[in-house]
Amino acid sequence: MRKGLKLTDILVTIVIAVAFGIVYILWGSIYYSVKPLGLQVDQLIYGMWFIAGPVAFLVMRKPGVALLAEIAAASGEFFLGSPWGLTVLLYGVVQGLFAELVFMAFRYKKFNMSVAVLAAIASCVGSVLMDFAYGEIGALSLWNLLLFMIARFIGSIFFAGVFAYYLVKVLEATGVTNLVRPVSSKDYAALDQK
Repeated sequence: MRKGLKLTDILVTIVIAVAFGIVYILWGSIYYSVKPLGLQVDQLIYGMWFIAGPVAFLVMRKPGVALLAEIAAASGEFFLGSPWGLTVLLYGVVQGLFAELVFMAFRYKKFNMSVAVLAAIASCVGSVLMDFAYGEIGALSLWNLLLFMIARFIGSIFFAGVFAYYLVKVLEATGVTNLVRPVSSKDYAALDQK
């Protein structure tokens, strides 16, 4: 199986990412509607902003796709009028890179929920590092910082790990992923048995 990205791989990844860019911009209003509840409840839904990379990788199964998807999704969010401005692009790069490192650690050969969850956690770590770099969370008291971190990690695991995995499983059940994945030797073996 050839692992390099072809033009069609890039285009499909960008289409996936643009769809999530729209979700990201819409998700902002949900995020801001729960923010006044306090106790870092908003961080429980923050993980949705990491979903493009894991979904794109689980669909395409090729190196570089998670990074490309997060950058493209962040770009789409920016162009649609993100309230966070250009910083979304930098966050997208970091979150996509951290997810990509997880897929790389498994040599791009694992497509299970555990790998998706690890990629979600890695993206979350990247976002927390960015928040510290931008001074967003450095002034929080210890108990509030712990609450923040726990909530963000739980939300990340749920949205960008578990939900991303099952979303791709639903796409696989429809057969749509067969349109973008190369035929494997298992597919040829199944044809030979008939």
